Amino acid sequence: MELSTILQPECTTCATPGSKKKVLELISDLIAAQYPSLSSQEIFESLLTREKMGSTGIGNGIAIPHGRLTNISHPVAVFIKCEEPIPFDSIDNQPVDILFALLVPADQCEQHLSTLSAMAQKLNDKVILKQLRKTQDGSELYQVITQ
Repeated sequence: MELSTILQPECTTCATPGSKKKVLELISDLIAAQYPSLSSQEIFESLLTREKMGSTGIGNGIAIPHGRLTNISHPVAVFIKCEEPIPFDSIDNQPVDILFALLVPADQCEQHLSTLSAMAQKLNDKVILKQLRKTQDGSELYQVITQ
């Protein structure tokens, strides 16, 4: 799947959320602003439900929060670079500064897993990660992650 089909430029940003809860709220607000049929509260609850099962912080300053919703027909993504790393209960106990969030239709488990896997692989590329961390704004961030 082409990343640009699920990640809109408006859902790609540099921010200073300050905490795990605040960044999950930011993700929820960004998606709700682009998809009026979704409420930021239901998005937040989906992400939080998944986090309660175990942190989606995969190490090396990266987190991939994700969730499922019954009232969407296609995957939706958000990409955030935190100006200041935030505590995220990651597996390596390091703070997070790169987040790729994904919401998928509840009935599309296979697509969900393949998209998460592809993004984790992309974010493990040291060259791409270095470029992402050097970006200054959402537009530049979008260009690097979708190239």
